[in-house]
Amino acid sequence: MNIMHKQSGSTANDRAQIRGFTLVEVLVSLVVLSMGLLGIAKLVLFSAHSNDSAYLRSQATDLAYAILDDMRGNRAQAMAHSYDIAISTAPGAPGACMGVGCAPAALATYDVNSWLARLAAALPSGTGSVVTTTTATPAGTTAYIIVQWDDAAAQSVFGGTPQGTAEPMQVTLETML
Repeated sequence: MNIMHKQSGSTANDRAQIRGFTLVEVLVSLVVLSMGLLGIAKLVLFSAHSNDSAYLRSQATDLAYAILDDMRGNRAQAMAHSYDIAISTAPGAPGACMGVGCAPAALATYDVNSWLARLAAALPSGTGSVVTTTTATPAGTTAYIIVQWDDAAAQSVFGGTPQGTAEPMQVTLETML
């Protein structure tokens, strides 16, 4: 009997060792799996910050073109520098130009204040500036539009900059009127 038992392969002690070895394999595989899941979670977080940053950049670009469209619609006032505004200027009361006739100068004030309010609403710490320059050359008037916002959350992830110390992001649009 003893010979047959050895031929069949394992004793009770051998089977206990095999079960213990399988448990170690399972624990190692769980550690490897959890490391992979942590890597995937970091990748998803990085992707989310990238998407947020790209969304803010596209909003800023869209808002820069919005004020440019307003300036081209009221070109005489734009060339007279009525749309010029410094960066970090708080929006004022836009006035009543919707649905009623509005003088061109009042329309420029309305456009600028509405634009600044949209910047503040759409972008974190959003602000902007418009500068028009007129040259004596046939080129005419050039408009420089800057939209600026705080993208510190994404910059802290991408560049390792501590949050609160990052420079504001900006989009600059330069075009002829």
